[in-house]
Amino acid sequence: MRLRTTGAAACAVLLATAALAGCNRGSDTAGGKIGIDMPRTDTDFWNSYQQYLQKDLDRDKVPALPLSNSQNDIAKVVANVQALTDQGAKAIVMAPQDTGAITAELQRLAAKKIPVVSVDTRPDEGEVYMVVRADNRAYGEKSCDYLGKKLGGKGRVAELQGDLSSINGRDRSEAFAACMREKYPKITVHELATDWKGEVASAKLQSLLAQHGDLDGIYMQAGGAFLQPTLALLEQQKRLRPAGSAGHITVISNDGIPDELAAIRAGKIDATLSQPADLYARYALFYARAGLAGKAFRPGPTDHGSTIVKIKNGLEDQLPAPLVTKENVDDTKLWANQLEKKK
Repeated sequence: MRLRTTGAAACAVLLATAALAGCNRGSDTAGGKIGIDMPRTDTDFWNSYQQYLQKDLDRDKVPALPLSNSQNDIAKVVANVQALTDQGAKAIVMAPQDTGAITAELQRLAAKKIPVVSVDTRPDEGEVYMVVRADNRAYGEKSCDYLGKKLGGKGRVAELQGDLSSINGRDRSEAFAACMREKYPKITVHELATDWKGEVASAKLQSLLAQHGDLDGIYMQAGGAFLQPTLALLEQQKRLRPAGSAGHITVISNDGIPDELAAIRAGKIDATLSQPADLYARYALFYARAGLAGKAFRPGPTDHGSTIVKIKNGLEDQLPAPLVTKENVDDTKLWANQLEKKK
C-alpha cells in the first residue's frame, strides 16, 4: 500500500482508509526511513509475518532499513532498535515479547519524536503511535467457549499458556480463566506456563497426561510454537484420535498457520483462531509511513474490518481474527490458504 500526501486528494484517501483526525501536507514519509525489528523467526507464524513484510516492502518500495531480529530477547530488542535509529530510522516497527521491559526504550524514542508501531503486542507503559494487534482477550474467550460447548460444560482441559510477561499471554490466559470460571465451572483447567516454548509445552503436557489420563481438551495459545510438539506427543501416547471418534481430545489453537489448517482438515485438531499475519505486516507499514508523515488517528471503525481503540499509552487497531473449524477451513480469505497457494 503506497501512501501519497500531496493535496486534498491524499487526505480523502487516508480518511477512507481509517479513522483519521488530521492530514498534513508533505511527502508520505517526510524523507525518513523505517526500522523494523523481527521478534523471532523460530515459529511458522512469525516466519509468515516476515514473508508478508518483505513482499509489501518490495512491492511498495517502502524506504526501510534491513530487518533486524531480536530472537525473543528483550535486550536484543533494545540494542537492535538503538542501532536502527543510529542508522537513521525515523519510525520503528517492533513486536516486543516482554511488554513490561520495553518502557525505557519507548521513552527514549518518544523523546526523539520517533513514532513506534508495536505489532501483535501492546507495551505496558511508554508511548506508542499505534499498536497493530488482534483482540487477545477475545482469543481466550472464544477458545473457552469453543471447548466449553464441545465438552458439554464438563471435563478436564490443559491450557498451554504463552509467556505471562507478555500482554498476549496474560490477556489470553486471564480471559480464558475468567470465562471458564463464569460459564463452565465443572471443567477443570490445568494452566501450563510455557514461555512460548514448544519443548516446555510438550514436557509439561506429558507430565499432565501421566497424572490425568482422562484429559478431554487442550487450548494451545500459539499453534506456531505448540502444534507439532503436541501432535507428536499425542501420537506417541496413542492419544491422537480423529475428531468425532471415541477418545478424541478436543484441541483449539491460536495462530491460523497452514499447518493448523492442515491438522483441522485431517481431524487432528478441531479449531484455531486465525491471527492475521498478512494484515499485521500491511498495517504495520501503513501506520509507520503515516507516522513519518505526521498523521494523527482517532478511535473508531476502519474500512478494513477493524476498530481503533484508545489505550493508556496510545492507540490500538484491533484487527479481526476469525474462528476456523472444518466448516470454513478452506475459505480462500484466510491468509494461510493464500500462503499455501503461493508455494
